[in-house]
Formats: sequence, structure tokens, C-alpha cells
Amino acid sequence: MQNQQEKSPTEFLNNVIGRPVLVKLNSGVDYRGILSCLDGYMNIALEQTEEWVNGQLKNKYGDAFIRGNNVLYISADKSR
Repeated sequence: MQNQQEKSPTEFLNNVIGRPVLVKLNSGVDYRGILSCLDGYMNIALEQTEEWVNGQLKNKYGDAFIRGNNVLYISADKSR
């Protein structure tokens, strides 16, 4: 039986659309922004995107599109 706080990955992703997320790439680069949408291949569209490299803010983008095969993980971004 599932605990109330446990969610499937699909439930988690549906719940964070429109909210701040952290997207970690296989390369180690982090992108933080508002999750606009994603598809079954984990291709991601972010709004108000910030690019972080080694803990330092490198760039800001209005919109960003990230190809799913580059994504290591997506997490809710509590810092925004």
C-alpha cells in the first residue's frame, strides 16, 4: 500500500507543471525555471530559465527547450 506522500513519477511531473523545477543534465549543468510542458521523451520546456554551472549563475533565458536524452533528473525547486 502506498504512503500518502509517495507519488508515481507521472503524478509528480503532472503536479509540478507550472511550478519552479530544477533540471539536472548528464553534463552536470543545472537549469532552474518554471516547467511549462514536457512530453513522453522527457523533452522539457522551461520559462524564466537560469543556467547554473558549478553552483554559479551563468545565463538567464526567457524560454528554454531541453532534449530529454540529456536529462539526469527533474526535482521541485524549493529555492524559488
